[in-house]
Amino acid sequence: MKNWFLWLLAGVISLIGGFIALANPLAATLAVEQLAGWMFLVVGLLTILSAFGSQGWGGRILSILLGIAILVFGVSLLGHPLKGVISLTYMAGIMMLLLGVLRILLAFSAQATGLRGVLILSGLVSLVLGGMIFANWPQAAAVVLGLFLAIELISNGISLIILSFSRKTAGASL
Repeated sequence: MKNWFLWLLAGVISLIGGFIALANPLAATLAVEQLAGWMFLVVGLLTILSAFGSQGWGGRILSILLGIAILVFGVSLLGHPLKGVISLTYMAGIMMLLLGVLRILLAFSAQATGLRGVLILSGLVSLVLGGMIFANWPQAAAVVLGLFLAIELISNGISLIILSFSRKTAGASL
């Protein structure tokens, strides 16, 4: 593949960003919170605008109310970053616990027979992470989102670098 170098470059940038976030998780946490605030703001505005294309007043009013709620949440995150960090970390902790329970339940379903061990392990990891967030609440809020970002960027960087080398090798063998 001729674009393997772009994948490598993206991987290296992601890896560097991950190590920078890992070196200063508080700054990374605040950056994540601000990014989330802007995303909620934009999604809220788009939801309100899209409501005018809805048919019927019931759907239109519901879309406008939902858009206003999302918009207010975004403005709140942007206006009160520290409170936003606490609320987003709380939501992340709850999601970790819920996802952990759901993965473990899914592991015991008939469809997951071949993946049972992986799902149980993944569920336990999510439960431990959620438990760690709430065990150190609210102090954990200062760094959890930044650490999640750092881990994601490092993991993404490693996978992109590996992918780029596999594409380079595949392109060389053609």
